[in-house]
Amino acid sequence: MTEELWYKNAIIYSLDLETFMDYNGDGVGDFQGLARRLDYLHAMGIDTLWLAPFQPTPNKDNGYDVKDYYGVDQRHGSSGNFVEFMHQTKKRGIKVIIDLVVNHTSDEHPWFQDARSSKDAKHRDWYVWSEKKPSDWDEGMVFPGVQNSTWTYDKKAKAYYFHRFYDFQPDLNLGNPEVREEIIRIMGFWLELGVAGFRVDAVPFLIETPAPGAAKPELKFDYLRQMRRFMQWRKGDAIFLGEANVLPKETKKYFGEEGEGIHMMFNFYVNQYLFYALATGEIEPLKEALESTRLTHPTSQWAHFLRNHDELDLGRLTEEQRQKVFARFGPEKHMQLYNRGIRRRLSPMLGNRQQTELAYSLMFSLPGAPVIRYGDEIGMGEDLSLNEREAVRTPMQWSADKQAGFSEADKLIHPVIDKGPYAYKHVNVETQRRTPDSLLNWMTTMIRLRQECTEIGWGDWQILDSGNPCVLGMHYSWQGSSLLIFHNFDERAHEIVLNLKEKEEQRLIDLMKDEESTADEKGRHYITLEAYGYRWFRADELSHLLQKG
Repeated sequence: MTEELWYKNAIIYSLDLETFMDYNGDGVGDFQGLARRLDYLHAMGIDTLWLAPFQPTPNKDNGYDVKDYYGVDQRHGSSGNFVEFMHQTKKRGIKVIIDLVVNHTSDEHPWFQDARSSKDAKHRDWYVWSEKKPSDWDEGMVFPGVQNSTWTYDKKAKAYYFHRFYDFQPDLNLGNPEVREEIIRIMGFWLELGVAGFRVDAVPFLIETPAPGAAKPELKFDYLRQMRRFMQWRKGDAIFLGEANVLPKETKKYFGEEGEGIHMMFNFYVNQYLFYALATGEIEPLKEALESTRLTHPTSQWAHFLRNHDELDLGRLTEEQRQKVFARFGPEKHMQLYNRGIRRRLSPMLGNRQQTELAYSLMFSLPGAPVIRYGDEIGMGEDLSLNEREAVRTPMQWSADKQAGFSEADKLIHPVIDKGPYAYKHVNVETQRRTPDSLLNWMTTMIRLRQECTEIGWGDWQILDSGNPCVLGMHYSWQGSSLLIFHNFDERAHEIVLNLKEKEEQRLIDLMKDEESTADEKGRHYITLEAYGYRWFRADELSHLLQKG
């Protein structure tokens, strides 16, 4: 009964509470503000929200430095505001998944403060310590060029503590059963408040067992299975959406041989080759990436995305491929980050509406569930004067009013973009709502189309031979219906000849305009694609709608 698995075809919208909508006028987004924008999201067709961390935090790392897992940061409101917000999402049929950031805590968390107080402290073994300076103290940094070490000496504790990320984020020791029990308790708390699951942060680091000087930490996948078992007992249809930027051959361990691991994972591998294809027009590496990440278990699913709240990571590409993407999308050094990525938003990076549409049409058509980053539906830009990843975390641009309609405060958590072609006076929701051919209205149409094409989430797929090195063709089939989708990555128009005689698909109905293609006497279809063009077809008529559960 795969059609019962809601996440297979979810339309996921990713947002950070602090930059989405400020209700109380203090310059920081909050739950009351977000609740008042739910109708906007609902009208767009969003059915799942992924919220960045909103728990109490010193906020040195966008909220990912949590100091209390059982509350709401006062900047965002109260627990009562959260419950009221959840009630409003339920009324609109919108599910909510929240970040589960339990590979590390803030150094201000009471657990860490207790742990460093003495060797006999209750929480001492909740973190990873070394009496001596580890030989690998300056290896394995996640943020090279910004982060200096992975082990830091704490004078009070008289020992070194391990931190895969920044030094104010000490890693929890999941080898300690008490820590794993506490994580289960955290999950149970939020499930009881109605969340539909968790986006699990930095999964490989969550399950590793680091030790000073260790050559390679062992990965304990059983920890994931334990967490999943508990979650399914508490709430049968809740899910994990995992962040694990790993090679295709390693993904099966995360999903589980029998689908007993993580339900969904972000497909970082395809994402990188997708941008290579957009930069060069070469689609062969993208085709190979899609095939190498093909899933076999029916309950496992990919989450496809274009941009997120971090840098565009290109670490899996060859040096030559990466330089080609840099040259096209981030040619200046200040646009790049950590020697591997680009810190830009999608629209300014691509630079034109045609490729922006191509990119999003492609993302919606890939085998998996699509994830949209807030602001990308209107083509927001970035602020490269901000540090590191803050460049893509500017406030949502609602209108041409003061502070982009985000807040009435004079000082904001991050400044709004007020200069250049992507300034809020030019790019905002209010204007685009009233402009029939705006990116926002186009995106709303694409979301509706994706919701009608459930074959993408549930069906079998294959890559079609388009006969053109710049045109990607995908074929989906499910419950007797077929879907054919083509994308032209070239700056020139092309006509492709398609022979579907074996599939008996004589008539192709265009799903985006009032056209159809009928095969000639030899069973051939002639399909034209404009520069950066895309076409969505369904084979024959619409009786497939009657067959779907």
